[in-house]
Amino acid sequence: MEPHPIVGRDTELGELSRLVASSDGQALLVRGEAGMGKSLLLAAAADQAGALGHRVIRVTGVESETTLPFAGLHQILHPLLRTMPGLDRTTQEVVDTVFGRRTGQAPSVMALGIAVLDVLALASSEVPLLVVVDDGHWFDPQSAEVGGFIARRLAGHAVRMIIAVRADTPSAWDSAAVPELSLAQLDPGASADLLRMRAPGMPPAVRTRVLELAQGNPLALSELPRAVEQGTADGMSAEELPLPRRLEHMYGDRVQDLPADERTRLLLAALDGGGAGTPAAGRPRYRLQHADEAVARGLLVQDAASVELFFRHPLVRSALLQTATPNERRAAHGRLAELHRADLERHARHLAAATVDPDETVAAVLERAARSASARGGATAAVALLTRAAELSPTAGPRSRRLGDAAFVAAQSALLDTADELRQASDSLAAGSPSPAAVVTAAYTALYQHGDVRSAHRRVVHALRTMPPDTDTDTHTDTGTGTDSHSAVRTRLLNLLLATSLFSADPALWSVSDGLVDAQGRSADETTLLYRDVWGDITRRGHGARERLRELFGRLDEEQPWDVMRLSVAAYYLDALGDYRFLVRQVAEREVGSGAVTNAMTLLQVVMLDQITSGDWDAAERTGQRGLELTTRHGYTLFEHQYHGFLGLIAAWRGDAARATEAMNRLDRWARPRGVGYLTQLAEAIGAATGLTEGDYESAYAYAGGLTAPGTFTPYSQQAPRTLLDLVEAAVHTGRAAQARAHTDAALTQGLPAISPRLDFLTAAAQAMTAEGEAARAAFERATGHPAAADHPFELARVRLAQGMWLRRARERAAARTVLAQAADAFTRLGAAPWARRVQAELRATGAPGNGPAPGQTALTAQERRIAELAAGGLSNREIGAQLFLSPRTVGAHLYRVFPKLGITSRAALRDALTGTAEAEPEE
Repeated sequence: MEPHPIVGRDTELGELSRLVASSDGQALLVRGEAGMGKSLLLAAAADQAGALGHRVIRVTGVESETTLPFAGLHQILHPLLRTMPGLDRTTQEVVDTVFGRRTGQAPSVMALGIAVLDVLALASSEVPLLVVVDDGHWFDPQSAEVGGFIARRLAGHAVRMIIAVRADTPSAWDSAAVPELSLAQLDPGASADLLRMRAPGMPPAVRTRVLELAQGNPLALSELPRAVEQGTADGMSAEELPLPRRLEHMYGDRVQDLPADERTRLLLAALDGGGAGTPAAGRPRYRLQHADEAVARGLLVQDAASVELFFRHPLVRSALLQTATPNERRAAHGRLAELHRADLERHARHLAAATVDPDETVAAVLERAARSASARGGATAAVALLTRAAELSPTAGPRSRRLGDAAFVAAQSALLDTADELRQASDSLAAGSPSPAAVVTAAYTALYQHGDVRSAHRRVVHALRTMPPDTDTDTHTDTGTGTDSHSAVRTRLLNLLLATSLFSADPALWSVSDGLVDAQGRSADETTLLYRDVWGDITRRGHGARERLRELFGRLDEEQPWDVMRLSVAAYYLDALGDYRFLVRQVAEREVGSGAVTNAMTLLQVVMLDQITSGDWDAAERTGQRGLELTTRHGYTLFEHQYHGFLGLIAAWRGDAARATEAMNRLDRWARPRGVGYLTQLAEAIGAATGLTEGDYESAYAYAGGLTAPGTFTPYSQQAPRTLLDLVEAAVHTGRAAQARAHTDAALTQGLPAISPRLDFLTAAAQAMTAEGEAARAAFERATGHPAAADHPFELARVRLAQGMWLRRARERAAARTVLAQAADAFTRLGAAPWARRVQAELRATGAPGNGPAPGQTALTAQERRIAELAAGGLSNREIGAQLFLSPRTVGAHLYRVFPKLGITSRAALRDALTGTAEAEPEE
């Protein structure tokens, strides 16, 4: 069949021609309603590229494959990989993993996007490459996300992309942020020209009616003349329907007139994505052939190069599906299930559609497919597979459990409304007490959306206490999908209980949780025991946990995103994230889109905390803002406040006191009445950080001491060991040497150095800050030379600041300048301006160049200078007040303003700081 001429699209053809002939890579999204000529324009662009000697890859999205993760991407890559020389090992592993040719964690959108970009760059190294994606709205979400990532990064490559999508069908391409070309209706002149070209002898009255019905739609203008000739235009008369539906009805009339066997062949192709005008993309696909009548009726066309038959328009496929009877569709799916027996997810999808009556064998296949989908980043697809598996379960028990599994995965995917619906369906099959699915879903909602830790804890405890005992045949792994054992359900509930207890930070709730874990005895799951010990009272149970964590991470293979998420949280508290950083970031990126979004929210938090720890604070703020947007969009208020807290902590260390205080107050107001102790403690940590940064050591000591009393470590508080150095530093600067030493000794007695290298380093730092006399020299050298010190640049800079101050007082000014300069560089890189100014003041006191006020330092008023001089002479606030007829409180307020002006943090530095300062400002 000759291609239709393209009428009235000169502007659009020019745009596409410029893209194809461009000297640089770029992408374009072509958007229009059905029948507006998208496919024809894409074909013209492909022909032009071919004429220029470019390589062209043409793929088509298929509606039946929207639930198969990476099906669309496979279409793009397969023809390239078949002819391409060997890829580098990393790229090959990424591609093999995502397409199921090897086991392992599926890559993130970013990692996969980079790998695909490498493939495209290699494929275009000799001749330019054009990738044409028709019906992009039917691409699976994972492929569209990766495609969008690639499309934004084509500059500098000889690769062009054109993607066509329907204007009325949402897709992941909508957020791809690439230039768009919108196809409008043809104007009346162009419409008349096209109709005259297609039907030159049409009577004027009929022509007028056709133009009215077509509404400037090129497909309608091309097809209506044929429909009038064949008497199949009746479907176009239903003017209350949208034009695409009327065209679909017209094609449906033609389909009904086909011979039965030919109609069956077309139906098989429509259900399997065949007849799309693209090769089989490296997998079995029903090949459309022996369809002469369909060709004659304009339903199919034949590609001149490949001699393959394909549908004239996607609406033909829609018409086939609409006109087929349920029995015809089921029979076709049954044949396709056999065709795809080697492809688990595709086989399961067709098998599910072909099955009517409950069948345990089919349900089990769907469960396995769900696990495969979630392990590849398709958690939302797993929900659909598990739901269908439940529908096909012959008995109430497995049906209820599978619905519970579906509810669990939905909750992990930020689909709490769906999870609640599945929970209700599961409950309807359970007698008496609420099902585990009901408990899990209700607890997730209470915890994530409302921060109601007490209610969530109470629900889960009740469910655990009323569960039947395990049997000898039970297994002990929380797979998230597919097991009949009570043990797996119990493990899932216990893990949720521990997460709830973590957020509560309440020893009373933890006591109950510990008891329920201990009651498992030798049958307790290893991961659950690790979570209990690390998420809970880590200062007393964390010894040896890093080795257990390493073993459990080593066992990860085709594990689920929630397994990686939980282990990564444990890794953060054990200061072991550096060992698993790549995996954590990879899974976080992978799950953000259509995967387990709830887990992505937590994983992004872990990534952010890792960036804070390692000193990449700018990246941490970007990650925090990204996570904040994600949690706000899904209504996960608990996680939203966590992100505010972590961002507030960065603000505190950087000296943005206003933003830090706002975050601290936000957390406290929301979390305290709800009993979310984790967040109230985070708020106090922000308060301590703000005080230390501003030199308000009394305030810092009050906040840090509120987290844990000097000489103790509050049980079940994650912030207690993490703020070890904060409390010691605040105590030292407020003259509480005894309390500082008591807290350092408690860290040693409690065995904190054995829990993690970071705690070992912080304990060494605390020992240095509390050492007296000549012993301080060796203590500071041990702390700054600690193997873990370089991994914690902010804490190391603080230790070097303290070391420089000690060396200066010991009259070793050259040595002091060396360590202080190192501290200044670190604080500057971090953007911790107040700390950098403090170091500069110390440097000036050592005689380093630049005596006088530091950059931005304000001169003292006469009153401030007089008070500072008296304080430098050793007088107390009360004694100064008596001389100047001021209250001690007013003296303290003046000194509070003096310290930052001089760039110092204590009275001991006043004498040196006053030397060479600017003249006093006049009093106001």
